[in-house]
Amino acid sequence: MIYAEILAGGKGTRMGNIDMPKQYLPLKNKPILIHTVEKFMLNDRFDKIIIVSPKQWMNHTKDILNKFIGHDNRLVVVEGGENRNESIMSGIRYIENEIGLNDDDIIVTHDSVRPFLTHRIIEENIDNALKFGAVDTVIEAIDTIIQSNDGEMVHDIPVRSTMYQGQTPQSFNIKKLKELYYALTDEQKEILTDACKIFVLHGEQVKIVKGELFNIKITTPYDLKIANALLEERTTE
Repeated sequence: MIYAEILAGGKGTRMGNIDMPKQYLPLKNKPILIHTVEKFMLNDRFDKIIIVSPKQWMNHTKDILNKFIGHDNRLVVVEGGENRNESIMSGIRYIENEIGLNDDDIIVTHDSVRPFLTHRIIEENIDNALKFGAVDTVIEAIDTIIQSNDGEMVHDIPVRSTMYQGQTPQSFNIKKLKELYYALTDEQKEILTDACKIFVLHGEQVKIVKGELFNIKITTPYDLKIANALLEERTTE
């Protein structure tokens, strides 16, 4: 089976003084999260679309899904974990407990605040996850990347032609992801910020899918202004 998991567990601390997590902020006339969920609902290959929510916002998540989308058997809301990777595992535990896992099941994980992903990106994630077992969506680095170990001095400048910027979706064979994640040490889990690195740490291959420059993550007030401008441009066209 093919699952989507939309990660809406963040608090949005970089968005400034707001009274709700950033995924619930309005983008034009709908919450950002709804724009993202709608992109996945347009793809009929998904058997379930799992939205991972902070515990205290689960009812609100269900309310806005009902208001803007209505009832759909594919949609389910589950409680998130303490961090990104634990939230991914929360969705996997739901699948395991409520449906059961098969060897070829895959999960397409995506940031709730990246509402501009395309049908192509989703399709290529599904196809390559089925074939390779792990997929990362990236774009080529435009600017030179500087590495600093202390935030004060430059320690390395990698060759830009080999550098890419990570986006989402990131997609995985579920059983393989679960196996590799629980094989990590507690120390490795503590510093882990990216699900694809779970595979890299174990020497497993991760297939690249090309993203899009406009597949932005809405993290700051400036990002929200850009997102509104992008949506306005598309509405006008």
